Amino acid sequence: MHMPSKIEKKQNAAKLRKKPRDFSYTQNRELSWLRFDNRVLDEAFDESVPLFERLKFVSIFESNLDEFLMVRVGGLSDLAELKKQPVDNKSNMTASEQVDAVMAELPGLLTRWESIFKSIEDKLDTLGVHRARIDSLTPEEHTFVTRYFQAYVSPVISPLVIDPRHPFPNLRNGALYLACGLDGITDEESLLGLIEIPASMNRVVEIPSPTGTYSYILLEDVILACLDSCFGSYKPLDRALIRVTRNADIDPDGEGVEEEEDYRQHMKRILKKRLRLQPVVLAVSGSLEKPTLKTIRKALELSRRSVFTCDIPLNLGYVFGIEGKIPEHLRNELLFTPFRPQPNPTIDMTRSIRDQVLQHDKLLFYPYETMNPFLDLVHEAAYDPECISLRITLYRVAKQSRLCESLIDAAENGKEVTVLMELRARFDEQNNIEWAERLEEAGCTVIYGSEGFKCHSKICQLTYREGMALTRLTLLGTGNFNEKTAKLYSDFMLMTAHPGIGEDASLFFRNLSLGNLRGDYRFLGVAPVGLKPLIMRGLDREIQRALVGEPARVFFKLNSLTDREVIDKIAEASCAGVRVDMIIRGISCLKPGVPGKTENVHVRSIVGRFLEHARVYAFGVDSDMIYLSSADMMTRNTEHRVEIAFPVLDPTCRAQVHEYMGMQLRDNVKARSLTSDGTWIPVKRKEGEKPFNSQEALLERAYRNAEAVAKAEPTLASKPELEPQPAAPEVQKVQATVIEPESEPAPRPQPQAANPASEKGARREKPAGKTKTIERHRPGRVRMGLGLIGLGLKTLITGKTK
Repeated sequence: MHMPSKIEKKQNAAKLRKKPRDFSYTQNRELSWLRFDNRVLDEAFDESVPLFERLKFVSIFESNLDEFLMVRVGGLSDLAELKKQPVDNKSNMTASEQVDAVMAELPGLLTRWESIFKSIEDKLDTLGVHRARIDSLTPEEHTFVTRYFQAYVSPVISPLVIDPRHPFPNLRNGALYLACGLDGITDEESLLGLIEIPASMNRVVEIPSPTGTYSYILLEDVILACLDSCFGSYKPLDRALIRVTRNADIDPDGEGVEEEEDYRQHMKRILKKRLRLQPVVLAVSGSLEKPTLKTIRKALELSRRSVFTCDIPLNLGYVFGIEGKIPEHLRNELLFTPFRPQPNPTIDMTRSIRDQVLQHDKLLFYPYETMNPFLDLVHEAAYDPECISLRITLYRVAKQSRLCESLIDAAENGKEVTVLMELRARFDEQNNIEWAERLEEAGCTVIYGSEGFKCHSKICQLTYREGMALTRLTLLGTGNFNEKTAKLYSDFMLMTAHPGIGEDASLFFRNLSLGNLRGDYRFLGVAPVGLKPLIMRGLDREIQRALVGEPARVFFKLNSLTDREVIDKIAEASCAGVRVDMIIRGISCLKPGVPGKTENVHVRSIVGRFLEHARVYAFGVDSDMIYLSSADMMTRNTEHRVEIAFPVLDPTCRAQVHEYMGMQLRDNVKARSLTSDGTWIPVKRKEGEKPFNSQEALLERAYRNAEAVAKAEPTLASKPELEPQPAAPEVQKVQATVIEPESEPAPRPQPQAANPASEKGARREKPAGKTKTIERHRPGRVRMGLGLIGLGLKTLITGKTK
């Protein structure tokens, strides 16, 4: 009989003490994601959306799914090979069980995707936007296609015949191939023919069409129409387009950087390796005989369930390229009304941006407001003799980046420019490598993220020498410093001269350059150490308020919620009586409305014209604590990335965020509500309630604000003695607080006489989570004096004045 050792006894006792996980109010991350992508596809079915915009949502659905299969299913497939598989802490499913569940969901989703694509294309065809198919070409179209193939395509393609002497090639991830079975002129068994669709050529080929219409044919269909002439004496027996999706879940840090190897070269090796990783699924458009398909499937080592067939084009990314070809008279009917980001109403673009930020914090709100104030500020700093340094983190950068050009100008003008370029931003690695090389060549100091921790934070700091004192402007965003996505994604950027935030930001950059991820900050919540505790303390404060009978509320705006600790704390808050409102665009592993667990949790999702990307954390019924952040509540963000949450302290900026929160919660057109079974349903309107689309309302507000400022300009011009006062939302009369790092127990506030005229504005006791009231500080004589003393000491020691 085996007698357990002391160690085994302790382990068994620990297992008994460990509280079993409660899965009644959580759901699997992968299945939640598939429901999100199905929600994206819903927009393609929405007849209130312009027809061509609906086609774009069909393409976005496919693009999302491709990335999901490459990253999530690819990674799970690797884990499923392990003898002892890890178990998901939200659903108690092993990796193989999760892959099985995903594969079971895919056929229904893909059938829905294919049907709506065909329906939309048929409607576009009747309106004059026509995609030619090879089985319905007119004689004139067939002649054009044949001549185009002979003149432009045939000299470029390289048909391959696969036989024992010519082994099956490596099919690149995501590339399109034409596959066919071949009938030989000898008694040989049928062979396989492959042609890679040239990525170097335009995929959309315009064909002659009547005036006022637009007709095109895809490059793969041009080759299919002329396939009989491609393989010489071999006759094609069947034909189809195929596309392999490979595992892209490769850890750049896990591969190891060779000694004395440039990190950029290491990342280039990783990108090449990604093209050859294990296949996850095979997509087939067309009809292949069973032997032909089996040959391909066996060569790729894929099971039958990993092969999906359809009768529509693969890789619908070409859709965005034909938008500009739509005839002018059809554009109003087929596309959203064109929108240009509007000027921020609190910023006068005729004055120095720097001076205005020194006076008051500014909050930019993309895409409704233009990114130009930020871009102009950095460009202005590049040529400002008082600016001595620019520091910035870059995660995803536009291919044509005015921002990066300004950083190059600054370096060439003698400024100290430090750029943390995150080369591991998935699928943007090559672009980031190219910009890193250009920035370094221009004289910028380029550093990279710490091993194992992607730098996902969005922060920029400009430092100026004003006389003998230093001032800092700190720019913090919820989204990337990217001119392209700033016109498509809904994000905030705070521009502030707050000294405390500036000191934290300066310390943050110093820690980054030293590889120190455990810095202590007064105002910023910085992952991987300080972000989750900030969230927990904010939730704890509201829990304590609810337990003593006070009103308590939490608001989160996120892309995804998967962190189990945060989920459990939210459930605890719900049980204590805290109302929790969340707007989550994508994954929500928490199920709201579960009796006795999450009854006070309400989750909505908004999918519309713009990608909802901002992250907002607000605590208190008056939202006296508002943080904006680059981080979702996912374990990867809270524990394995460098992220920043920053407080909104300026009353006007806080009022803007508060108004935004309210408008999003009012949405009853694009909003969906998450049910207790984890599915999304349309938000029900109350009797007599008017439709309210928050994105459309924000668009209208941006135009109104811009018009109000334009009308006010002549009046302001006639009174030059007054500073311009652009229109701004009404300021909230609630004092801002921040969550401080936990140190000593917070002192209990002194009892105050209640104000009968305003009970809502009275100070409350704050039993949990140390908070402090913030006042706006401006550079004064004491600060300038300290600057003079410091500079004097430096001059005595070093003999330098700069």
